[in-house]
Amino acid sequence: MAKKQKKNGGGGGGTPATVALTAAGAPYTLHAYEHDPASPSYGEEAAEALGVSPDRVFKTLVADVDGELTVAVVPVAGQLDLKALASAVGGKKAAMADPAAAERTTGYVRGGISPLGQRRRLRTVLDSSASGHATICISAGRRGLEVELSPADLAALTAAVVAPIGRA
Repeated sequence: MAKKQKKNGGGGGGTPATVALTAAGAPYTLHAYEHDPASPSYGEEAAEALGVSPDRVFKTLVADVDGELTVAVVPVAGQLDLKALASAVGGKKAAMADPAAAERTTGYVRGGISPLGQRRRLRTVLDSSASGHATICISAGRRGLEVELSPADLAALTAAVVAPIGRA
């Protein structure tokens, strides 16, 4: 069962992602749920636990585009189109990043990587399907913790390019 906690700035502690949201004064809702380590898909687990459609829960993936780590934020209901990601940032070739490099660079563990509050800010691309929702859910920086916010706020806070990078 998920627990909900409304935030509108203020408050201390939390993950680097929630600290970044609070510092920016961006409205968000924090959703905590009991993470099952045996779950095959962190994103689908989050959608089910929160009772939210998988097309509104977005996963954060780290890819290597022409030698530069790049964050892709796509719905858990689909997959990342690596060619579209490379194109969105003016690159030629993209491949999924080494998980250890993604963890080291972002400061988060796999399954809990957030596009917000990363150790080293990476170029970010948000799938354009996010714009069709008033709010979306993304990792709040650890497994079992999601943050719900507007796609426009996420794009602004991460300086994201918004492009069609997901596929069903």
